[in-house]
Amino acid sequence: MQMKILFAAAIFFGGWLWAYLFVRQLLFNVLTAYPLVRKMRAAREDLIAVGADRYTTISMIVCCFFLLVVGFLVIRFCKLYLIISFFVGALSATLMLLGKLTPDNRAMFDAFCTTYYRFVPDDELRTAMFNKKPGQIKQRLYNMDLARDMVPDFKDEKK
Repeated sequence: MQMKILFAAAIFFGGWLWAYLFVRQLLFNVLTAYPLVRKMRAAREDLIAVGADRYTTISMIVCCFFLLVVGFLVIRFCKLYLIISFFVGALSATLMLLGKLTPDNRAMFDAFCTTYYRFVPDDELRTAMFNKKPGQIKQRLYNMDLARDMVPDFKDEKK
């Protein structure tokens, strides 16, 4: 009985880690990356290169592949109590992350800037994104006569 509990705990952690790595990236792509890239394209078509969409799409494909493969292996080869433990762990990680993966969260906006600055052709805007300076990003967008709604008002800075 003790070994069953240990296996269940280990696979719970495996499910949590599976969700933290792959579901988190999937949610980041859907809730942060695609919307911000879309807003940049709406401001001006050439504000961000086409490679940004390709990069995000490849990330989505890879995440879905690992999600499906690991999920299939767990369902196919584990007993019911281990399957339940795995998906409870995955659900707990997903619920923990769900509210934090929007552009309104400063950490997620910074993660977007860190990843996607390389797709911005404008030198000043790219530098501001690389340095993760929302004020400089807004200023550069203003100087380019573009909408500044790409840079959100951050939840954690509202007082």
